Amino acid sequence: MILLYIFFAVFIFIMLFIIIGKWLSTKPYMGPVSNHFNGKRFKNPSGRSAKGFKDVFKYMLKRDKDRWTKIQNPHYRMEPIVKADINQIQYTFINHSTFLLQINGVTILTDPIFSNYCSPLPLPPMRRYRPPGVSLDLLPKIDIVLVSHNHYDHMDRESIMEIEKKWNPRFITSLGNKDTLENMGATSVTELDWWQSLEVEGINITSTPANHFSSRGTFDRNTSLWCGFVLAYANKKVYFLGDSGYSDVFKEIGKRLGPMDLSLIPVGAYMPRWFMSPIHISPEESVQVHLDVRSKKSVAMHFGTFALADDNPERAIEDLKKGRLSKGVSDTEFTVVEEGVIHFL
Repeated sequence: MILLYIFFAVFIFIMLFIIIGKWLSTKPYMGPVSNHFNGKRFKNPSGRSAKGFKDVFKYMLKRDKDRWTKIQNPHYRMEPIVKADINQIQYTFINHSTFLLQINGVTILTDPIFSNYCSPLPLPPMRRYRPPGVSLDLLPKIDIVLVSHNHYDHMDRESIMEIEKKWNPRFITSLGNKDTLENMGATSVTELDWWQSLEVEGINITSTPANHFSSRGTFDRNTSLWCGFVLAYANKKVYFLGDSGYSDVFKEIGKRLGPMDLSLIPVGAYMPRWFMSPIHISPEESVQVHLDVRSKKSVAMHFGTFALADDNPERAIEDLKKGRLSKGVSDTEFTVVEEGVIHFL
C-alpha cells in the first residue's frame, strides 16, 4: 500500500510538472533558417549550450551556496528623476539588470523588474533581497523598453504590465518574444535578430549576439532568441550585454560596433562554473568583455538582487576586484555604482 501511495504521489508530481510547464511555455518563433536558428531552436555563437535536466538535478543536489542576507539599509532614491536635457546622456542603475538610460531626450529602460519575485509564482528562493533603487513611480515617462530575453528576472510580467499601463512605450526585443510581450499587454513590440538594427529618434539600436538560452516553461527551451543591445548616438555608444557566457563573440562585437563609451556588464550568478559557465560570465570574464568591446567605462550589473546561483554579492564584488587587478583595469574603468544615483556620460 505504501508503494502505491509513493507511486501515486510521483505520478501526480510528474503530471503537475508537465501541465504547469506546458502552460508556462511560450509560443515558438517561426521564421527562416539561419546560422543560429535551425527552424525550431536557436543556438549560441560559441556552440555551447545550457546544461540539461540531468545536470540541473545534479546542481540542485550538490549546491554549496554562499550566505545571502537582506540589506539592512539599502540605498534607494526618494526623489523623482526628471527627463534629461536633450544634450545629456544619463544612466541610473536601478538594480539587477535594470537601468534607466536617457539619450537624446529619449528615456530607455533595460530588462525591467520591479517585482518582489523573479518567478511565475512567489517562490521563497526567488525573492528579492533588496528593493529597486528607484521605484516605477519616480521614473520619468518611459519611451523605449529593451528586453534581452524571456527569463523571469529579465522579462517580468507585473513590471511590463505596469509600464505599459503608465506610459505605453515601444518594446524592442529579440526574435520570438513579441507574442509573449503582447500577452503581457505590450502594444508596440519590435523584434530584432542578431546584428539587426533600427533607428528610433536619432538613436541607432543594434541587437548583438550572446551565449545564453531561453525558456519560461518546460517545453520552450531556445524557441526564442536572446541578445544584448548597442545604442549609438552622437558619437557615443552604450552596450547593454544582457545575459551571456563568455566566448570570442565579444571580440567580434568590439570589432564591428566598438569602441564602447559605456558598457553594462553582468558580474553575478556565475557559481559553480561547471554549471554556469555556458550561460553566465564570471567577474574575471566580465573584465575581459570590457577589454574585448574596447569599453572606456563599464558598470557591473546582475548581482546583489536575486540569489540565482551559489555566489553572493560580496563574492562577486571581490572576484571583480581580483579580475580587474589581474588584467590591469582600474576601478574607475570598471566600477560598481550605487542604485538610484544619476550618472553622466
